[in-house]
Amino acid sequence: MKKNNFKTVGEIAALIDGIPIGDAAISIIGVNRLEYALEGEITFLSNPKFKKYISNSQAGCIIIPHDFVIENDIQSTAFIRHENPYAAFVKLLRVFVPEKSYPQGYIHPNVVIGDSSVIAATAYIGAGCIVSDRCEIADDVVLVGNVILYDDVSIGQNSIIHANAVCYNGTIIGKRTIIHAGAVLGADGFGFHEAEDGKFEKIPQVGTVIIGDECEIGANTTIDRAFVGATILENGVKVDNLVHIAHNVTIGENTAIAAQAGVSGSTKIGARNRIAGQVGVVGHIETVPDVIVHAQSGVAKSILTEGHYFGSPAKPHGEELKILVALKHLPQILRDVTELKAIQKKE
Repeated sequence: MKKNNFKTVGEIAALIDGIPIGDAAISIIGVNRLEYALEGEITFLSNPKFKKYISNSQAGCIIIPHDFVIENDIQSTAFIRHENPYAAFVKLLRVFVPEKSYPQGYIHPNVVIGDSSVIAATAYIGAGCIVSDRCEIADDVVLVGNVILYDDVSIGQNSIIHANAVCYNGTIIGKRTIIHAGAVLGADGFGFHEAEDGKFEKIPQVGTVIIGDECEIGANTTIDRAFVGATILENGVKVDNLVHIAHNVTIGENTAIAAQAGVSGSTKIGARNRIAGQVGVVGHIETVPDVIVHAQSGVAKSILTEGHYFGSPAKPHGEELKILVALKHLPQILRDVTELKAIQKKE
């Protein structure tokens, strides 16, 4: 991953507040993973399981922990010691691979803008976007392209909405929030009433979706509008790709939800929760703050104590692991029981 700009190892060490070791004059022109880094690229070692790659690495420089022992067989000629190599490397990503910028005050000629919509002078509206009636787009907002805003949508300052995302009527998005491609905010919640004849009658979904400041919504994620009131993601919530959040759900601040998870209607997820991939959460329950639910778990009832949870139905992590260990012994236990029954019959 190379770019035209470059910095020396010494300059990089000063930038990340690290300690250079070796040739500080080496030029670095890009960043890469440890196992793929080439001459002129900088990489890092943080997780011990990747230590096996370091001896053959051709990287121009490697960011290493303070306690890492540099052995003679390591090819790299420059290192930077740092208390947190991963965090230092993330900082460098913004140096060597800066984010794409969009010109302020640009509206593509084929954009459709409805009546009474207000678009800040510094906003960027890309090709194919539709901004319907009475929308409000604040300063430095970016609609990358083919974004569709229904009526009465509000987008806060410095937010970015990527291509083909759709915001239904009344959706509110806060400041510095990122909505990735194909996300759908505000589609009808799954609300139906079963009539006496077995047919389903649609229940109007008349609420909205409110997304807080500094949130991030992954590609092709769907967040349903509320039956009444609002489906709410509080400030700092991060949602991965392919997540479904149903109507009237509330997600507490700084919670993170990984891919393919689903949260059913009217559930309240506490602040700083961590919901791993493919977790399913039933409706009308709640979790307290600081809960971690491990991958492929099923949350079937409220979680009222902070901690780690795992399994389906989800249980405290340690308890579920003990159950799994016990299950491994079941075949032998069944054989033992069968043998005991056979002995009793003979007696």
